[in-house]
Amino acid sequence: MNLSDLAHSLDLLMFVAACFVLLSGFPVAFTLSGVALVFGLIGMAFGVFDIAFFAALPQRIYGTMTNEVLVAVPLFIFMGVMLERSRVAEELLDTMGKMFGPMRGGLGLAVTIVGALLAASTGIVGATVVTMGLLSLPTMLKRGYDTRLACGSISAAGTLGQIIPPSIVLVVLGDQLMNAYQKAQLDMGIFSPETVSVGDLFAGALIPGLMLVGMYIAYQLFIALIRPASSPAIPPEPGEHITFGRVLNALVPPVVLIVSVLGSILAGVATPTEAAAVGAVGSLLLAGHRLNPKRPIPIYLAGLSVVGLLILVATVDMRVSREVISGGDQIGIYAAYVLCALVAYGFLVALVRVLRAGVLQPVLEGTTQITSMVFVILIGAALFSLVFRGLGGEEMVQEFLSNLPGGTIGAILAVMLLMFFLGFFLDFLEIVFVVVPLVAPVLLQMEMPNGEPMSPVWLGVMMAMNLQTSFLTPPFGFALFYLRGVAPPEVKTMSIYIGVIPFVLIQIVALMVLWYLPEIATWLPKVIYGT
Repeated sequence: MNLSDLAHSLDLLMFVAACFVLLSGFPVAFTLSGVALVFGLIGMAFGVFDIAFFAALPQRIYGTMTNEVLVAVPLFIFMGVMLERSRVAEELLDTMGKMFGPMRGGLGLAVTIVGALLAASTGIVGATVVTMGLLSLPTMLKRGYDTRLACGSISAAGTLGQIIPPSIVLVVLGDQLMNAYQKAQLDMGIFSPETVSVGDLFAGALIPGLMLVGMYIAYQLFIALIRPASSPAIPPEPGEHITFGRVLNALVPPVVLIVSVLGSILAGVATPTEAAAVGAVGSLLLAGHRLNPKRPIPIYLAGLSVVGLLILVATVDMRVSREVISGGDQIGIYAAYVLCALVAYGFLVALVRVLRAGVLQPVLEGTTQITSMVFVILIGAALFSLVFRGLGGEEMVQEFLSNLPGGTIGAILAVMLLMFFLGFFLDFLEIVFVVVPLVAPVLLQMEMPNGEPMSPVWLGVMMAMNLQTSFLTPPFGFALFYLRGVAPPEVKTMSIYIGVIPFVLIQIVALMVLWYLPEIATWLPKVIYGT
């Protein structure tokens, strides 16, 4: 065996060893870094690995620390945890369930719609599945819903956080694809490479995500039509009336938050990181109002001021260091000062309320834990990637994907199948941090199925939806484990598995539609950003 073959063998063994150690229950971040270190030392002993690759790790860590895009991760996590702990999601789910309940299949529709709203508000899959499993599943079973349909609806709606922006998956995936796209263009001899941003990926994922929501709703309405007993109508309780004001009170604040965050990104008013900060502030204001609704004026003023600031930024030149400032711009700047003061006042009021309610500390602890996990995994994945490349793994992957039968189609299918099966055992973070940097630079040099140059947005949306499908698929889908953990004892595991299969098939159909009609993902970014 020559040195090249030995290095490639070590690459494969490193990947197998990492999977084996992960399945044994060892922490992911330490598995990736530990296995990489061991195989790097083995490669040095055999003379097939250069220790200089280890020296690049501090630079990788520093690059992560100074990456402004990744600052959005803890902010979006804070937003999601705050909405979960302050019971904003619970109020929304309860109100929507009672509003749609009187129609046949109404509870299932409520679960799907709330799942989409929570996905656009939080982007945390586990929290959404657990929240809806705790709140909706007992109600659906008590009201005579088919157990399988109820479990499938909740699991599927909970995973919408993977694909509907703003999603943590899309933030991380967008950052990795940005680097991979630049590398792919440099490898093709393009020395003034184009860029792809997280905002592009958000715009690309919006229509496919809404398409998926529509397909879920269509399926539930179809089941309610052909099997009425599986999803009965629920008459309102005696004396209970869902007023228009109550619906607005539950629905408008999350929708305003979603529009402020996502709309500011798509309109080009704010970067994803800046929009994530808006979302974090908005979630705190929502929590403050939810915990003490009797004094809403400071919260309303702050919320309206945030919206006003976004409008001012979009319409007025807010730079104060200019030599010449027109009268209209000066008025806009003074108005911004006033609005900032109102936001600060409402923010402090909300902060005091969540602190007194005992919500702030667990939210900060949860945010810190999840954020630490994300970035420690990122560091471990960086070391794993360095050793993999140092052993010649990049050339091996490129040669393998290029020589697959079927050309581009075969390469994309192979990567999608790999990510699908890895989704049974690994979280999306490990898959995105480890697999995407290795395969994306190769795929992005190929063509899409319609013959056009490979779009990083289309590839990213396909990967995100593929991972979502993997997290739903029995017997190892993460969403199924989350639901199993909070489901009542009388719900059998097999009922969860069987109930989710129709939604998995819907996911596969959506992937096929996206495969043959890539414009579904690429049209909106072209309209908004011209890319």
